Amino acid sequence: MAEKETEIKGAEEKRVLNFVQQIVADDLAAGKNGGRLNTRFPPEPNGYLHIGHAKAICMDFGVAEMMGGTCNLRFDDTNPQKEDTEYVESIMRDIHWLGYDWGDRLYYASDYFPRLYEFAIRLIKEGKAYVDDQTSEQIAAQKGTPTTPGTDSPFRNRTPEENLDLFERMNAGEFEEGSRVLRAKIDMASSNMHFRDPIIYRIIKSPHWRTGNKWNVYPMYDFAHGQSDYFEGVTHSICTLEFVPHRPLYDYFVRELAGDKVDEYCPRQIEFNRLNLTYTVMSKRKLLQLVKENLVAGWDDPRMPTICGLRRRGYTPESIKNFLNDIGYTKYEALNDIGLLEHNIRESLNKIAPRVMAVLDPVKVVITNYPEDREEMLEMDNNPEQEGAGTHKMPFAREIYIERADFMEEPPKKFFRLTPGKEVRLKGGYIIMCTGCTKDADGNITEIQCTYDPDTLSGTEGGNRKVKGTLHWVSARHCVDAEVRLYDRLFAVENPSAEAERDFRELLNPESLTVLPHVKIEPYLAQSAKVEDKFQFQRMGYFCVDPDSSPGHLVFNRTIGLKDSWAKQQDKQKTVSN
Repeated sequence: MAEKETEIKGAEEKRVLNFVQQIVADDLAAGKNGGRLNTRFPPEPNGYLHIGHAKAICMDFGVAEMMGGTCNLRFDDTNPQKEDTEYVESIMRDIHWLGYDWGDRLYYASDYFPRLYEFAIRLIKEGKAYVDDQTSEQIAAQKGTPTTPGTDSPFRNRTPEENLDLFERMNAGEFEEGSRVLRAKIDMASSNMHFRDPIIYRIIKSPHWRTGNKWNVYPMYDFAHGQSDYFEGVTHSICTLEFVPHRPLYDYFVRELAGDKVDEYCPRQIEFNRLNLTYTVMSKRKLLQLVKENLVAGWDDPRMPTICGLRRRGYTPESIKNFLNDIGYTKYEALNDIGLLEHNIRESLNKIAPRVMAVLDPVKVVITNYPEDREEMLEMDNNPEQEGAGTHKMPFAREIYIERADFMEEPPKKFFRLTPGKEVRLKGGYIIMCTGCTKDADGNITEIQCTYDPDTLSGTEGGNRKVKGTLHWVSARHCVDAEVRLYDRLFAVENPSAEAERDFRELLNPESLTVLPHVKIEPYLAQSAKVEDKFQFQRMGYFCVDPDSSPGHLVFNRTIGLKDSWAKQQDKQKTVSN
């Protein structure tokens, strides 16, 4: 559906809507459901949410927020064998972190178990549902194929009285799991496989975390979901494309439930494309496998695509929302470049992250003509991109640390860092020149000797003298040790989901985590950093304080490097097209 401009009530200007928003806007303009808008986000509490769920959250809550409606949070807790309150609490945290709130509209599918059970009883009495004693394998075999009709179950013509007795005994716990199911009696020859007498209830004898042992039968998703929407007054049930073939069944059950009132109110299902991301898997089953097999350090491992993992890595809600706006909502599946997500977090952090000094792989530099007993406090900008961000003081003394990679004895051409006889500027400080170095028995550099030009302090008249290289540094006397975790992409191949012939665990990137235990950081950073605070380490990238930090032991996660290959690629394409 082509996008078009629609004026939203309360907006200062017209906005271009995506196709889902346009459908909702058109329904509101037509006065459907009395001009009321109510969406819902219906997660299963059987795992942590990932960035694909964030796309749904931003649509469900976002369209309601944009058009003056409401959005419910409803947990689809219909499978007690896989659910846990840990997941419920994490889902609530993630939604709030993204900036949305459900107010007093928190619901659970289990709230509707009595009404769903009554609806099933009604279908049985009307001859529209029956108890089937076959195994799941037998039922699957009788379903047929998309081009051949299915065959009737031998139990399809049981009387309503017999079906009612068996179903009530199923719920009373008389039968074992897997021995019987309740199926809707629709059409075994339907071209839509979902209409071929779908299972609507199965026996599960595990206690439910909310209802205990009250129930021994639990509704299937296709039966519970649409009815829960109807009970809550949901007007637009927005979901992903895999539910397109489920939509006729959704409508069928809702219409059966609503009866004569269906013309007054009926929820509408709309589908959009799910989020697929390069170097990532979105399968909840595979993510759970990574956690259970200790291939990652939990659901919030910063390499995971979970919302809590992205938060721990240093991503911001703004960066995720901007990324989702960039890729958009369509009716076509696509594999999205993770580089665009990384571009958005760089753009977000560039605006808000204070600039600080941290040396990841330190080597000592001795400034031989600087007095041993002298130290001075240099003025450093907190963030030149942020108006009013101010400055902070950083100590400078005779001995400093720089990055080991910033020095070479025999450099190649265009190496504009520190080399014998050449000058570089220390960020916010003086120009220094290398006069020599000291090595250990294995030839490793242990110390670099330099001199400084006292007339070249940044911010003074002499500080305007230009040299080609500028290095970050910290004072050896004043710096503090910290741990840094360098995270890379979790998978080594672009599309691990396409590698069907290989175990996805074989595709993991062995270099996705590198731990640096002896990083040197400036005192200002050590004093001001709190968990989840974000910083730009000058020349090294963006970093976030990890929850593993403790007093006297700061731990930083690298969110992303400074180099934006995606933005450069886009600029290159624009240049070629022009």
